[in-house]
Amino acid sequence: MGKTDWKAEAKALKKKVRKLKDGLTAAAGPVAEAVGDAVGDVIAAAKKAMKPVSPLAPASFPALPAIRGVEFAAVEAAVRYQNRKDVMLVRLAPGTAMAGVFTRSTTRSACVRDCQAKLALKAGTAGAAIIVNSGNSNAFTGKLGDEAVAAITSAVADGLAMPPSRVFSSSTGVIGEPLPHDRITAKVPDLVADLREDAIEMAAHAMMTTDTFPKGAGATVQGDGGTIHIAGIAKGSGMIAPDMATMLVYIFTDAKIAPAALQRMVSRNVDSTFNSITVDSDTSTSDTLLVAATGQSDAAEVKGPVAKAFETALHGVMRDLALQVVRDGEGATKLVEVRVTGAATDEDAAKAAFAIANSPLVKTAVAGQDPNWGRIVAAIGKSGAMAERDRLSIRFGDILVAEKGWRAPDYKEEDGAEYMLRPELLIHVDLGLGRAKRSVWTCDLTARYVEINADYRS
Repeated sequence: MGKTDWKAEAKALKKKVRKLKDGLTAAAGPVAEAVGDAVGDVIAAAKKAMKPVSPLAPASFPALPAIRGVEFAAVEAAVRYQNRKDVMLVRLAPGTAMAGVFTRSTTRSACVRDCQAKLALKAGTAGAAIIVNSGNSNAFTGKLGDEAVAAITSAVADGLAMPPSRVFSSSTGVIGEPLPHDRITAKVPDLVADLREDAIEMAAHAMMTTDTFPKGAGATVQGDGGTIHIAGIAKGSGMIAPDMATMLVYIFTDAKIAPAALQRMVSRNVDSTFNSITVDSDTSTSDTLLVAATGQSDAAEVKGPVAKAFETALHGVMRDLALQVVRDGEGATKLVEVRVTGAATDEDAAKAAFAIANSPLVKTAVAGQDPNWGRIVAAIGKSGAMAERDRLSIRFGDILVAEKGWRAPDYKEEDGAEYMLRPELLIHVDLGLGRAKRSVWTCDLTARYVEINADYRS
């Protein structure tokens, strides 16, 4: 069977099962409907088993440090997916400081709007919680979306005996379909009963949509009087072109730190991490990054030199998670850093870098392992960044490809072609006009991306 034949066969089988189920239901009622459901579940399980994992995926989920004051649980609620965990809950200890950044999309989801409003409130000393579902984004669902958020967060608040204002929710998946929130609220008692400190990987799995692997990253910092731990999880694979945040990302730490100081650190580091990646240039309606600090480390409050070390470690976790998202880009086979230096301004550096990283022509050339540097030239030219033909240079890794307005004299096409065989690539453009620079990360654009997105809802 060819590499894409299974997908076509599974899709055809699914249509046959649907027709059979409709016919049986009309003829024989609930029993036949149950049979049809069972057959559909078998097809779904077969598709899941055959789903290819990104070749850029890490060997395994990392061993993350346990965070005092944080517990996780995950359940099967059948929001959209069958036979897999699709809702996760996080309980955070009283006194937890929260910070976050979100998409600036004008069509952002009800969950995002609710989280933004709650972060603006005075925290108090109550605990906090985060509940996330996959399969349905609860975006562009009007008042039904607001009602779903209120119902879910109220159910969690009742289950955990905390104010609804301290329950943050996220949803990811299909846009424009009402969220069947009753399926989630019905599972809240099970979630509460199953909460435990060591279930972070299970929580990461429950957030996945088109992701092929769960994403996690951690770090430790030596504080004054004890160790500070950081652990984060993320989901994201397609619709990745962040705008103030990205996908769904949750980072936890036991550091003692004031909410305002934590928010400043998160905001300072988002541009060089989550806002520096792109898979397909599409910004999600649900992009959310929440960071929770429980304050339960033995270390003293984060200040002075420790604050600098903590921020560096936090940045490292954010960057690690961001790059894992690109490694899991829908259909990706290559991770590409686009590094622009020598720009006249920071804005120009970003314009040029993202023009290259988002170019379908550049991305398909990378997928085909074709060192087509002319497409990079074209992307720079259309970017709006200041550039001069005779000043810019282009490199593939350490290989000088073009300079002084033309192909470099010593460049050999076979050298470029050999370099493009690597799974991780560097495209380095120096504009030769100033000192500004920007690096962004992207992936190639393959036929698999089209397959995934052509039938995402079917």
